[in-house]
Amino acid sequence: MRALLQRVSSASVAVDSAIVGAIETGLLVLVGVGAEDGEQEAVLLADKTAHLRIFADEEGRFNHSLLDINGAALVVSQFTLYADTRKGRRPGFTTAAAPERAMALVEHYTLALQALGVPTASGRFGATMRVALVNEGPVTIFLDSDTFRQPRNG
Repeated sequence: MRALLQRVSSASVAVDSAIVGAIETGLLVLVGVGAEDGEQEAVLLADKTAHLRIFADEEGRFNHSLLDINGAALVVSQFTLYADTRKGRRPGFTTAAAPERAMALVEHYTLALQALGVPTASGRFGATMRVALVNEGPVTIFLDSDTFRQPRNG
């Protein structure tokens, strides 16, 4: 699974001009599901999202997590995180999970965040959505569950 985390002071998602999810301080999380992903990846990604220290302390250092600041998460499904742009001019999405599987795993990710104590709001899976955000920093971090078990270089 992949997630693009954007630190926000506010974010919302609308479908057909109606707000379906909104948060104040926290993270806008765009989530993509790969064809090989399962519930274990959803739980790992949720844990990393909740505990990643990307919020500033009193000295301006990244020392606080989403849980530390009592922030919320707005989760929006985003299959285009699995775009393959290696050839041609149109991206391919063959490595993205089928919609039914992806919907279940995005929901599992959201429930895992809630189980960790993160208040969550969501977009609507499969809908055309309008996402609005005020990015703080800006801070944008890309997570890929495939890399979580790899050693860090250096």
